[in-house]
Amino acid sequence: MSIAEKSSGLTREVAAFVTQTRYSDLPADVVQMAKRCMVDGIGVMLAGSREPCAQIARRHAESFGGNSEARTWGEGSLGLPAPLAALANGIAGHALDWDDTALSREADRTVLIHPTMQPLCAALAVGEARGATGQDILTAFILGFEVQVKIAEAMNADHFVYGRGYHTTGTIGVFGAAVTASRLMGLSVDQTVHAIALAATMSSGLGENHGTMAKPLNMGHAAEGGVTAARLAALGYDGPVTALEGERGFFACFGGGHDPSRIRGRLGNPWAILDPGTSIKPYPSGVVGHPGMDAMRDLVTAHDIQPDAIARIVVRTGPNVVKPGPLRIAHAHTALEGRFCVAFQMAAIALRRKAGLAEFSDEFVSSDACQRMQQRVDVSVAPHIAQLGKDRVAFEIDIVTTDGRTHSAKSEEHYRGGPRNPLAWDDLCNKFRDCSGPLLTTDQQDAMLHMLNNIESLSDVRDLVALAQPL
Repeated sequence: MSIAEKSSGLTREVAAFVTQTRYSDLPADVVQMAKRCMVDGIGVMLAGSREPCAQIARRHAESFGGNSEARTWGEGSLGLPAPLAALANGIAGHALDWDDTALSREADRTVLIHPTMQPLCAALAVGEARGATGQDILTAFILGFEVQVKIAEAMNADHFVYGRGYHTTGTIGVFGAAVTASRLMGLSVDQTVHAIALAATMSSGLGENHGTMAKPLNMGHAAEGGVTAARLAALGYDGPVTALEGERGFFACFGGGHDPSRIRGRLGNPWAILDPGTSIKPYPSGVVGHPGMDAMRDLVTAHDIQPDAIARIVVRTGPNVVKPGPLRIAHAHTALEGRFCVAFQMAAIALRRKAGLAEFSDEFVSSDACQRMQQRVDVSVAPHIAQLGKDRVAFEIDIVTTDGRTHSAKSEEHYRGGPRNPLAWDDLCNKFRDCSGPLLTTDQQDAMLHMLNNIESLSDVRDLVALAQPL
């Protein structure tokens, strides 16, 4: 490759976009959606801070000592070096699998990535360390979101969990964190190229991790790696200028290739936070199960079907949902497994007509009633649903009752919380309150929601961090 080609490569195009875009270039609807993502992301991070994996991550990070540059959020808040704060917050933010998900509109793939937590954790850690303004935080967050989703869209579909088995939240999410950190640190185009290159070589995350603590580690490691990559680049550490598109670069090694037309000329055109958009989850579990859970809830409610009257639940869906898709666990015994188990999700709705944090708990999942109800659930891949393409998530559900009757339902095409059926602002705020209730007072919640909804006027993000500390 010639010097001229290297100077105009894909990696450099991404870096130039990151360094040259200003807050004033961001459309109002993009900024408003970013605020929604931040409200949701911080809420689930606070809730997840109480989970065992998040507690372990904090103990691990604390053991290193070092400068107190940024705080972990939620329970057991600590001051840590910025990369370790990003690690701990990323693990907490993904611990419940309640953070948002970007889904593809292309028939060859389904889930693109969990897009908010990596740039958010990088923004909070680096932003606190540097005393960044709200406009700085918003701009860097949106750019990180944009770059990682565009990379996920361009990557060959073979990269994903139903192909080679990578978990894009980790493998591609590291770029979102690196871009966000680079922007907040004011890196040049060349330095940002190197940050992207260093992030590429730190990319990791396996789909096999679903249902274990290793899955939120994918998220935390991506956030930590992105911040580390930017800091190394700022100190003069370099990497290949063709890290993304090179013959032995990220796209070739991790996916067997890419479609450059999905990135070239498309950064910010359209903005990924709007198109394909993101799904803010009503349930703390894998998003591809949510249309089925809503259909099941509507079914038992409409016909007032009591748990004891259920003889069998028959679920038909696509391979983008159950194995080889993300909800690959056939029968759940723990809350972590339940987040990726259709049988459990149907059982929870059948037993309680809801599936919140109380249902996604080890106590409930392992209960006799839940274990017995899961055994009544038959989940299969329907060929006619599979033929719709991986971008279509669909369920057909039959409930056979003990008196021999069958009640049937199909999932809605535009599922609740998705980009074409978003949660109302009040519903999003209620989710934030549910997440943060055990840690923050009502006054703190009100003040945080007001501050996040007006974050562009914030002079120092440390004011937000201080407000979020549990009393």
